[in-house]
Amino acid sequence: MNDHHTRALHFRSLHVPGEPLVLVNAWDAASARIVASAGARAVATTSAGVAWSLGTPDGDALGRDTAVDLVRRITAAVSLPVTADIESGYGDTVDEVAATVEAVLAAGAVGVNVEDARHDGAVPLRPVDEQCARLAAVRSAADRAGVPLYVNARIDTLLRGAGGVPETVARARAYLDAGADGVFVPGAVDPATIAALVAAIPAPLNVMAGPGAPAVPELAKLGVARVSLGSSVAQAAYAVARRAAEEAFAAGTYGGLADALDYGTLNELMRG
Repeated sequence: MNDHHTRALHFRSLHVPGEPLVLVNAWDAASARIVASAGARAVATTSAGVAWSLGTPDGDALGRDTAVDLVRRITAAVSLPVTADIESGYGDTVDEVAATVEAVLAAGAVGVNVEDARHDGAVPLRPVDEQCARLAAVRSAADRAGVPLYVNARIDTLLRGAGGVPETVARARAYLDAGADGVFVPGAVDPATIAALVAAIPAPLNVMAGPGAPAVPELAKLGVARVSLGSSVAQAAYAVARRAAEEAFAAGTYGGLADALDYGTLNELMRG
């Protein structure tokens, strides 16, 4: 069994309801190493953070090759399992989605997030049968590669106001039948909603957390298996840049930089 296969099996084993895997999403090699050094069990990318760092908006605007190159840089930077947010698959057809998964696997990832949101101004979410076909293509590509890729099906019903718990559960069950391993429901922060999803979805549930969301111990009690911080860490980092710039241009002072990581610490992290 090769290292890639072993990392994939290990990553799969980390999804335990009631003992959630906490993912502090990274967007470049430095943030990935910082997260890893803080005690992470795995590293996840954030599509928004990645896109912003590369000069494009989030929402399927990033090209496949550029996205995959970033995944390759992160997998090379850390020894932990890496799961990649591939948005809706960086392709219009199932064959293009499969090609993305093949490339992401070749880059060293052992998991992917695949969302059912649309970003083309049409309906908010893809039709269920269309998304199932895309997920089946993801699973087939992984099977051909011989890697037990963890496929996390992201459902944007709650985040986009495109359905409540019943619609979310119906989509989750269909996506699991199509080959997904887990279900990611961003926008689920109310404990009662989370408990209902845990009870109705026969797979590990991933929620997105941040300020205002239940703490990890509470999410564990609700039966959550995975907690992601999403783009919020990148947003916070960019907020520091904005505050520092505004302070320097307006007051000519530098107080916003007082809690910066030490140069030597960061440089040493990048030495590996």
